Amino acid sequence: MNLEKVVFAFFILLALTLNFGFFLGDIDVPHHHSVYELFAAIVVSLIATILKFGDRTHLGALLLATSLVADLQLILAAVVWAFAEHITGTGMTPAVMAVIVSLSGGALLANITSVLLLVAETMTVRS
Repeated sequence: MNLEKVVFAFFILLALTLNFGFFLGDIDVPHHHSVYELFAAIVVSLIATILKFGDRTHLGALLLATSLVADLQLILAAVVWAFAEHITGTGMTPAVMAVIVSLSGGALLANITSVLLLVAETMTVRS
């Protein structure tokens, strides 16, 4: 068993599951979506992105692209959250939460694509 591949797959799957956990719930209900889970999803997604930098294959480029998309979507969601809470002074409204959850939904789609690519690559590898 290759420990590097285990760690790589672990972080890709953890990024997906944390993102899914944040995304799940009513889109406009703030108490259904934890800021701490969004933060954890961002951190793990960034770690997964860093782990993808060494691969020089075409599939590696696709995996990196999916991670960069997920990172961008999650970071934008955090920026919208911070802007709503600390700059506008209006606090978290259902409309703002819907934007944040929608952005995390885009990241979720990118993470699902990443996992599907990982599974496809795993199925083509012969022992």
